[in-house]
Amino acid sequence: MPVLTRLIPSPVFVDIRRGALDDLGVVLADQRISANGKLAIAISGGSGRKLREQFAPVLPGADWYPVEGGTIDAAVKLADAMRGKRYDAVVALGGGKIIDVTKYAAARVGLPMVAIATNLSHDGICSPISTLDNDNGRGSYGVPTPLAILIDLDVIRDAPPRFVRSGIGDAISNLSAIADWELSHRETQEPIDGLAAAMARSAGEAVLRHPGGIGDDDFLVTLSEGLVMSGIAMSISGDSRPSSGACHEISHAFDLLFPQRAASHGEQCGLGAAFAMHLRGAKAESGLMTEVLRRHALPVTPEEIGFTAEEFVRAVEFAPQTRPGRYTILEHLDLSTDQIRDAYADYAKTIRS
Repeated sequence: MPVLTRLIPSPVFVDIRRGALDDLGVVLADQRISANGKLAIAISGGSGRKLREQFAPVLPGADWYPVEGGTIDAAVKLADAMRGKRYDAVVALGGGKIIDVTKYAAARVGLPMVAIATNLSHDGICSPISTLDNDNGRGSYGVPTPLAILIDLDVIRDAPPRFVRSGIGDAISNLSAIADWELSHRETQEPIDGLAAAMARSAGEAVLRHPGGIGDDDFLVTLSEGLVMSGIAMSISGDSRPSSGACHEISHAFDLLFPQRAASHGEQCGLGAAFAMHLRGAKAESGLMTEVLRRHALPVTPEEIGFTAEEFVRAVEFAPQTRPGRYTILEHLDLSTDQIRDAYADYAKTIRS
């Protein structure tokens, strides 16, 4: 008999709205995540601690675990602390780092995980990947998709605007990543998962073409949904391919070459995506990306995040080494240092004209 359908790993519950956390205890019980409130709640050192004061009274059966930093060591430490406590689930209450740490720790002890995002800095909210710092720099680790996602727009508005802008850059970079995936399919016969590609593309296009800004609820919902869909797209494909191409290679290169100076993930990915689209000759698409990035106060040149043009050239040249085996426009063109320098000069001239 032919396979008529497939199971898609995705959250069983997604709630994105103002006041989504007002009835947190009831939501967790109603969704059968934890009827008795026996939860481990991992919190960040900043916004998480403030939220603990708010939610501790409605979650009397929960144990709270402060987590410092987005490292593999912090994730292992959290897993060891939770081991043997018979929790129903573990809840991540914080930003991208705390969610990535908690996803890894939950996988290590075999617990379902709930992600409560306090900012929208990147698409790790719902992805099956934890990006954690380790002794060699930074690594990506496969983990189960969160069981539930809660995003309270009131909480998001309390976060620094730069975090929301970072999420915009990460979402828009999907479009460059999909173009790279299609290029690899043509040149290397790498398979494409059409559903994963469609979801990632739709998420990127929705954010790119939305007329609103970070002060609008409708835009924040669109961005939140886009980041969640990007994570589900990665679950469908089984890797980060739908949302990670040359744009992310360039961002990872910044992280590795300039670890003390790197900008936010989404700022680097947005810039990398606009430049990658320029490299592939998609000048109109690159122009639209830079226009939208500028409208949201995101950088479109390396100078705007504290790097020189020569440092950007170095990052682009190093970028393919960050994802061995991944085929993008950078591997396809295989540009020399001088060719990258010339390409950036042309990009900079185009966006400034």
